Amino acid sequence: SRSLTLQSLALFAALALCCISMASAFSHPPAPALRPASLGLASRGASVRRASFGLNMQEGKHPLHGAIDKVVNDNKIILFMKGNKDFPQCGFSNTAVQVLKTCGAEFETVNVLENENIRQGIKMYSNWPTIPQLYIGGEFIGGADIMIEMYENGEMRELVEKTMAE
Repeated sequence: SRSLTLQSLALFAALALCCISMASAFSHPPAPALRPASLGLASRGASVRRASFGLNMQEGKHPLHGAIDKVVNDNKIILFMKGNKDFPQCGFSNTAVQVLKTCGAEFETVNVLENENIRQGIKMYSNWPTIPQLYIGGEFIGGADIMIEMYENGEMRELVEKTMAE
């Protein structure tokens, strides 16, 4: 599984290098740094959030869409984050890692700080403006705030256990 992930990430990096020359594809400004609470989601449950902010690629695909899709679907649990699970480089990413570790998840990470194209591409892939982003069983779950809520109500542990058993 680890070598498959490394192969996927190598493909990911190769595609990123190919796309650098496509300057027009990256001319859009970065998405604003919004937090889920600022989107008016604090009163809704995590299940509703997942449904509301699932994959929405109607507006167009990022050049790395195929590579991101492969990484998401080749790993049962994957976290796109700042840093990696051994050295998170932001508080929200650290929180996400701690939630997954507390639930006993076996998961992989992609460090979005290593490549701006990946960082912007994952935001377009999920239609979600912030990092970290968790995918379980190929489904976009959400960021740190949603992960905390799911952990607190028991949904996260249940989802992790179910996915790892499959």
